[in-house]
Amino acid sequence: MKEKFRTIISHIIGSETSKPVCGIMVEDQFKPDRTDDYSIAGTLNAAFLIGLCGEAHSQSKNALRFLESFKDDPGWGQTVRFYLEGLDLVLSEIEDRCFADKGFAEELNGLYLWLINEGEVKDYDQTINRIWKIFFPEGLSLRDNRSRDENIKLLREKRKIRISRLNPSPISDPVNQILFTSNILITAPGNPHTLDNLNISTENRQKLKQVIREGQVWWYDHPVPVDMAFENSEILHGLEGLEKAVEFEKVHGTAGKDHRLNCALSVSVTHPGLRDMAREYIEYGMDMKKFRHLNIFIFSETDTAGMTNEVLLPAAGRYFDSSDHDVLNNLLGVDGEYGRHYSFLKAVSAFWHVFMDSGVKATFKIDLDQVFPQEELAEQTGYSAFDHLKTPLWGSQGIDSFGNKVELGMIAGALVNRNDVKESLFTPDIKVPENGIYGEDLVFFSRLPQAVSTEAEMMTRYEEDKIDGKSYCIQRIHVTGGTTGILVDSLMKHRPFTPAFIGRAEDQAYIMSVLQGGENKLRCLHKSGLVMRHDKDLTNADLLRSAEMDKHIGDYLRILVFSFYARVLPWGISDIKAELDPYTGCFISGIPVTLVYLRFALKAASMIADKSGTDVEQLIDFILNGGERLDRKIRELTSGLNPLIGKFRKEMQGWNLFYDILAMIQKGIAEGDSFALDLREKARALIESCRAGGKQVKL
Repeated sequence: MKEKFRTIISHIIGSETSKPVCGIMVEDQFKPDRTDDYSIAGTLNAAFLIGLCGEAHSQSKNALRFLESFKDDPGWGQTVRFYLEGLDLVLSEIEDRCFADKGFAEELNGLYLWLINEGEVKDYDQTINRIWKIFFPEGLSLRDNRSRDENIKLLREKRKIRISRLNPSPISDPVNQILFTSNILITAPGNPHTLDNLNISTENRQKLKQVIREGQVWWYDHPVPVDMAFENSEILHGLEGLEKAVEFEKVHGTAGKDHRLNCALSVSVTHPGLRDMAREYIEYGMDMKKFRHLNIFIFSETDTAGMTNEVLLPAAGRYFDSSDHDVLNNLLGVDGEYGRHYSFLKAVSAFWHVFMDSGVKATFKIDLDQVFPQEELAEQTGYSAFDHLKTPLWGSQGIDSFGNKVELGMIAGALVNRNDVKESLFTPDIKVPENGIYGEDLVFFSRLPQAVSTEAEMMTRYEEDKIDGKSYCIQRIHVTGGTTGILVDSLMKHRPFTPAFIGRAEDQAYIMSVLQGGENKLRCLHKSGLVMRHDKDLTNADLLRSAEMDKHIGDYLRILVFSFYARVLPWGISDIKAELDPYTGCFISGIPVTLVYLRFALKAASMIADKSGTDVEQLIDFILNGGERLDRKIRELTSGLNPLIGKFRKEMQGWNLFYDILAMIQKGIAEGDSFALDLREKARALIESCRAGGKQVKL
């Protein structure tokens, strides 16, 4: 099958005898005589794709020689090794998949025969469909409008829940019963010449110079540089939006006039040395604003370590005989991949419930580039944002379309883009792509199932003659990082978490840890009408541009990690994908390494082809730094036994112990146990030390 696969690649990228199906003549980018960095980057990338074709491409031997000639180059050597290893990894993965899956082998052979048949004029759409059967089967039925509309209906039926019992004790006082959370992402200054003008101490300015030299460790979407004017940041934008939302609720009658909303913020940094100065930057900026309706708490990695060392570990030693308490170390945290802070921002509500306020019944996470459009919500849905959170559907029980008993302990809303909100809150923020298939879209086109899933799940409106929101509702698999919540009771019972190795789609990975567990399976309620306005266009344009390549690389890493993570879970891949397809599940692939290499190389080729939209630094950064990040992850995942097995099991043990500890302390507090009461005082002191506040004034 290797030779047939090579021939398929030669048709995808084009050769002397065939036009490129991907729309890019890659051979034109193979320029071994050019010596400038831009040309070298493009030629190395083209050499990989041509080399993958083997003898099916006339330039294959020249391409391989070119790659070998740069293998020991100090600037390009690591990138070349990444490409050379990819040639073997991709072909081996395809061969292994063909051996394990006869259906896949038959489809690949059928595509090969279709492409080499020179005597027949090939229908372009049928060619795309045959290619997608191999690389992207999840999108196959979504391409034309008629089948897409039908799939939206089918997906809603698949997500439908028949309600058997409403929550007898729903949220009644959102301001006091819900802990709101969000995450702040901080990075080093983009301009080193601004260091002396930063609003941080002289000592931290000197430290910052060393931090920058140490290099970046973690990557996030458009993090805020510590040299950005705070008033222009999404941090202040989101907090002011939440402040106005609570003020609206007080006028609306959903909140008491003297009440404040508790908001816990995690602070994740791209460089470990930024932790202390990030907090100083945020505190300084918040001092410019007087918050009348919010209590704000800021948690850094240092603070979460304190929660573990001063509260959790002593409790584990007191209440549990096992000496294996190491599973708690590094469990609570906010630095690292996205999964780490996401799990913390859910679990902190249970910690809060036990130690700070037993009246807290839930958490609700927002992103700081999102706000509640209260006036439009009241006008178009008849309810304020907090009215929506009082629904008895949140915490209800029912039967899903597979016949499983489910508990809707989680809740999710939807997003609308700022420019669409006046037209309708129910305007999808992700629309069906209208452009054709080009470049990497030929092997993976997630924007299509994303748009379909957005329409089917997020845009569902409960209506009397259809899914009425009383007897029937729908569950959500496709959720976003903001507009999601979970009840404390569901946290304590089901104990979901996003593993710390998840770097993208941490919100959608959260349900995977408990997907098939328990008699009543934990599921996420879609709350029709609970919409936040996404103000992503207000984010600094330079930040968005600099983060664009990081987002692409993160998307490729998502395929790798989701595919290997799914194989860790105690349920079959087919069962997992049956629940998660089409969008979340499309990142779980039988050929993840192949997809990542092809997407990466075809993306680079399209950047070169689109000269007007790509500069030299952007391309070189994508190939050099992006390739390095992918290389590290691929090596980690393919060097032996799936390394995520041990990591997942350790975290699962850790979270089980975490909730067991909270249950024991809760019991001890109720019984007046002095040890439990002392721990409560320590925990309260820790949380109070995280209080920030932008001059929180008395009401």
